[in-house]
Amino acid sequence: MNILDLKQLRLILLLMIPALWFKVGCAQEPVKITADELQSHITYLASGELKGRKPGTPGGKKAAEYVRDQFDQYGLVLPANNGFQSFKVVTGVTAGEGNNFRFNDFNGELKKDFIPLSFSDNDTLTAGVVFAGYGFNIETDTLTWQSYQNIDVAGKWAMVLRGDPELDDPESIFIEHSTERIKALNAKDYGAAGIIMVTPHEMEDKDKLLDMYYDKTASDAGIPVINITREVADKMLAANHKTVKELEQKLNKTRKPHTFELPVDLTASTHVELEKATTQNVVGILHGQDELLRDQYIVVGAHYDHLGMGGPGSGSRMPDTVAPHYGADDNASGVATVLELAQQFSADTATPKRSMVFIAFGGEEMGLLGSKYFINSGLIDKDQINTMMNFDMVGRLDKEDKILSVGGTGTADRIASILDEFAKEMPFKIEKSKEGYGPSDHAAFYAEDVPVIFLTTGPHSDYHTPKDKISEIDFSSQERITEYAYKILTKINNMENPLAFKRSGVKARSKYGRRFKVTLGIIPDVTSSKNNGLGVDGVREGGPADRGGMKKGDRIISMNGEEVSNIYDYMGRLQKLKEGETATVEVMRNGKKEILLIQL
Repeated sequence: MNILDLKQLRLILLLMIPALWFKVGCAQEPVKITADELQSHITYLASGELKGRKPGTPGGKKAAEYVRDQFDQYGLVLPANNGFQSFKVVTGVTAGEGNNFRFNDFNGELKKDFIPLSFSDNDTLTAGVVFAGYGFNIETDTLTWQSYQNIDVAGKWAMVLRGDPELDDPESIFIEHSTERIKALNAKDYGAAGIIMVTPHEMEDKDKLLDMYYDKTASDAGIPVINITREVADKMLAANHKTVKELEQKLNKTRKPHTFELPVDLTASTHVELEKATTQNVVGILHGQDELLRDQYIVVGAHYDHLGMGGPGSGSRMPDTVAPHYGADDNASGVATVLELAQQFSADTATPKRSMVFIAFGGEEMGLLGSKYFINSGLIDKDQINTMMNFDMVGRLDKEDKILSVGGTGTADRIASILDEFAKEMPFKIEKSKEGYGPSDHAAFYAEDVPVIFLTTGPHSDYHTPKDKISEIDFSSQERITEYAYKILTKINNMENPLAFKRSGVKARSKYGRRFKVTLGIIPDVTSSKNNGLGVDGVREGGPADRGGMKKGDRIISMNGEEVSNIYDYMGRLQKLKEGETATVEVMRNGKKEILLIQL
């Protein structure tokens, strides 16, 4: 090397020193969980631009892309399709071509005179019509009302009134017998080939048809289900010299069945089309560095989807209001916490021993669709998942109670003590719940024998309304909750022995607003999309189903000889059961039928 080369080398090194100093200085500056960054994430995810992040919409896709880009920026590995794990969801229903409604010289107009309901079977039927009152099939200790007992409806259309005689009583015994799904099931059980539903005056002043909306179950009723106006119903009843108003008044006064045949042959066709869209989970992986532990995974997740613009059937608590449901707390807050944790762990100088999966789930509001898809996809072997921590609504710590609810503390022996270890330094109280099942994505992991930890600040008056806005988020408290979660995850990740799963109850909180005298003690698969029974996602240890030999993975196809095609059929059969009786339950298991006797 000559003198000129040495001089050039010195010059190059001198020029490099400032740049090297800058890089080292930046690398040494620690990454922190901050309220400002949480606010930044939630500000975008809960913005009007995303219009409520409904699955399958441009806003939902933008939210997913935002999360994926953050994961990429943090240096996480993006599996599947560049971090996207795509799957199909049903986002709505529509009346397709070929719907008609004809009798005598009347030819009904779709959406003016009649409309098929979203769970109608697609079929054409020409048959006579029977008026069957409220279409009840009630036999309890305090009430008997058998609408079909003294009338033959086999092969015919059943015309029934929606609702019940006690519409103003929120504690009415009729409530659980009054849904359209239950009434369709009753009619089908008595052999009806189709059902026509009419809205009584007391239920709705205006003579209008129901809105078509997807009720989150793709299975249909097995028979055509049609809603008609009172005007059309009165035309059908004219030959009997009856009107809807007279009939509802009589039924409400006598509280007894009132049925008769109409001298009418009705021809009707129903065609309901399910609208499907693609949504996605967003996945980022941080591989662990311990050679013995790196094949174990800790999942850290939160759902990013919400209710879109609301409306009937969306899950909104203000279903008549069509407006962006921002979901700042539910669940932009949970996603923001996952992002901050992903950034913190990826920046740690002491990289975690076990691998970590950070995931934003899609389709949670539709029934835990994304988490179920992930756990069964094989992207990560479920047997290698050591723990799942889930965040759902962690942005609104009550200013007075200051309670952070933590579920799943009974799903592994050490969870409660770990929570206590770090709770002492936190400015909030911990309220523990042992149950592993709950109304969010961790339930899908608990059903697969994975220990779970579920953090939430709980519901509030703005829950599932357009009022769930960023202005109500307590970023300072969320920062501390996120720090708390970081400490817990660090402890669990670096333990020599993984958490050992324990069953901790089945606390199934039904989305369908029902209370039953008895329960089988199962976690039903509410997303079962075909009319081939109800899947069993879990069985409570020591419960009636467990004692009777039911197993996770079974598919219930009948109860006491009555068909079970879906979650609604199951609920209809369940409400007939009484404590102390033995129910005969037929299940499909590994392709074979099994008969179980279950003592309730």
